[in-house]
Amino acid sequence: MPKLVIQIPCHNERETLPIVLATLPRSLPGVDAIEWLVVDDGSRDGTAEAAVAGGVNHIVRFSHRQGLASAFLAGLEGSLKAGADIIVNTDADNQYCADDIPKLIAPILAGEAEIVIGARPIATTRHFSPVKKLLQGVGSWVTRVLSNTDVQDAPSGFRAMSREALSGSTSSTATPTPSRR
Repeated sequence: MPKLVIQIPCHNERETLPIVLATLPRSLPGVDAIEWLVVDDGSRDGTAEAAVAGGVNHIVRFSHRQGLASAFLAGLEGSLKAGADIIVNTDADNQYCADDIPKLIAPILAGEAEIVIGARPIATTRHFSPVKKLLQGVGSWVTRVLSNTDVQDAPSGFRAMSREALSGSTSSTATPTPSRR
């Protein structure tokens, strides 16, 4: 059975990280082992210490802020080095429901997809401005057209990827619609 690593890019998330960690699974059907990885993107508030206290298995630390894209990529690299067969990315601000991780990885476990992007209910999310909703819709539409896939929420940070997808041998992309907190 595969090993799952859940990676969480963080910048000054000492307050919210423990809340997120408390919701993450340590076991799931169809998965042999689950480990957690935090990328501390130059935090100055004790995020790495909160990760250690929360039982995180792996921590990648940047001495200064490098940005979300760099943190995400470092998390992928760290997850692969940790032996991940499947990597789930989630955010430290608790905007994604950890109970949806089984839905997110199901297409990968079934061999139906190599990359899965969770979709948020953008239209009904009250704290998203009309401009943000419009830009998310346009960006996701462009992504669907260019990639010939059914990506509903292209900028979503709630993603699952197989080791094979990261090695460049992808077969398909699926988009489940997980619930939100």
